[in-house]
Amino acid sequence: MNEKIEIEIEDFQRLKRELVFQNVEIETLKAELIKFKNENVNDYKMKQERAAELIIANKELTFQKNEKQKRANELITANNNLDFQRDEKQNRADELIIANDELNFQKDEKQKRAEELIILNNELAVQYGAKRELASELTIAYTELIKTEESLRNYIEGLEDMIHMISHNVRQPITQILGITNLLDESIDYSTYELKKIVGYLKPSALDLDNFTKEFTVFMQNISSKEGKTGQDTEPHEKKKT
Repeated sequence: MNEKIEIEIEDFQRLKRELVFQNVEIETLKAELIKFKNENVNDYKMKQERAAELIIANKELTFQKNEKQKRANELITANNNLDFQRDEKQNRADELIIANDELNFQKDEKQKRAEELIILNNELAVQYGAKRELASELTIAYTELIKTEESLRNYIEGLEDMIHMISHNVRQPITQILGITNLLDESIDYSTYELKKIVGYLKPSALDLDNFTKEFTVFMQNISSKEGKTGQDTEPHEKKKT
């Protein structure tokens, strides 16, 4: 009779442990579902914020392009003015030649006007050289602006990919590991089979974290490689500018 009671007590305790184990699994699944929902909401908010940042960056780049275009228009206007001045100087030179033929007796005045013409021609040459330098600077600045815009876009995309990888590939196995550790925190005398089963649940999560670590390392190496290539591309322009 006592043996029957002890067997019933053992069965009752075993059923109780199984019930606790099932309840913990249910709670863990509920927590994972809640976290998954929260992660989706947070991910959506982060993407909205990133989209707003991209809009601001695009507006700044557009403003810079407009400023460069204004500068280009100013250079075109300055070039037209220089061409006009050159024509005026040429007309003035023709007038000086005619005046020299007609007024040989005014040699002193002709010499003075010739000197003025030389000075004006030198000024025109200086202005023309300045115009060419400004045009070259504008070309280099526009090229750098395009590369900066592309680098910024790649950097933002890399950050978004990194956030996505961390939120989806790290949090899920960590949540699973935390749920399993909750089972171990319970003051229950688990059997060897139950302990092996619980520990067995840890292995897939650990493998997921290990795979993510390898993927994340490759991802960071790719980003570093892209940044290195970008730096190499900008070196020739900097040397030319110097």
